[in-house]
Amino acid sequence: MKVDIIGDVHGCFDELCNLLQQLGYQKKQNSYVHPGGRFPVFLGDITDRGPDSLQTIQLVYNMVVHKQIAYYVPGNHCNKLYRYFLGNKVMHLHGLETTVAEYTALPNREQKEIRHMFMTLYEQAPLYLQLPEVQAVVAHAGIKESLIGRTDKKVESFVLYGDVSGAFHPDGRPIRRDWAQYYQGKDWIVYGHTPVKTPRFVHRTVNIDTGCVFGNALTAFRLPEEKIVNVPSKQPLLEEKFTIYDET
Repeated sequence: MKVDIIGDVHGCFDELCNLLQQLGYQKKQNSYVHPGGRFPVFLGDITDRGPDSLQTIQLVYNMVVHKQIAYYVPGNHCNKLYRYFLGNKVMHLHGLETTVAEYTALPNREQKEIRHMFMTLYEQAPLYLQLPEVQAVVAHAGIKESLIGRTDKKVESFVLYGDVSGAFHPDGRPIRRDWAQYYQGKDWIVYGHTPVKTPRFVHRTVNIDTGCVFGNALTAFRLPEEKIVNVPSKQPLLEEKFTIYDET
């Protein structure tokens, strides 16, 4: 088994297509297929903030659900969009407003199709994905070794939002504990959620959310090769959106 784990897309559809082509995938009937049988893995937050969330939903649905040639795990933005589609009261903030604007501009029939696609994709997805063939676990915001194998509410919160401390930065962003520093497992933990300028390797973990929607790059981590591949973003660069870690 060979996989290409793709970081947070956030509606950057053009960059996603460019990355898949860079990885050697070929476009076939609204999907991308690798001639060598590789599988893409989408690690959540496929929508919100970017210009083309609905096209991204359609592509990921076609590949994961319809043709079963890719994998997907949800992120916190996916969870919020799912709750919106359920009819729950959610704030149209932090990027959801861009997806909702796209969605509400569609005719009713197309709205129903998109809603069905996304809800099916979300409901069929595991909280996180264990890939023993390449010794990896894919979780949107990461996962502690002690939580692997569990699917309770604590695990759900961790894989969607990270190891939140309950405190906040001055700009309102939650302060998260640096769980990767304490990971001692043998499997790769591949995650995103927290935008970084370059992929962050700590022990056998790697954060591949390189902030495509904030103007940097869309990144994939290839296994078993342990190789990074990325494409530049077409979005304007927002330096303040990136986390800088003190690695000393």
